[in-house]
Amino acid sequence: MERYEFIPSGVCTKLITFELSDDGKLHNLTFLGGCPGNLAAISRLLEGADALHTAKILRGNHCGSRKTSCADQLAIAIEEVLLKLRQAS
Repeated sequence: MERYEFIPSGVCTKLITFELSDDGKLHNLTFLGGCPGNLAAISRLLEGADALHTAKILRGNHCGSRKTSCADQLAIAIEEVLLKLRQAS
């Protein structure tokens, strides 16, 4: 499994890390900073989830008046990784 790091923009979280298995499943998702209870719950809920499906669900989610959220930033991170993997193959 490959581990990925993403520095989000416009949110309280400072770093998002996750692993992606060969079959496109998310593992070991962590957020540095942000709302600890909510983000820990998101990490648990998404353990073993399909990365592409997760990105589709979370994309566009806002946090208050912000035009993004930690969940939206995770979707962006996943999309970037999947795009890089597609281009590499």
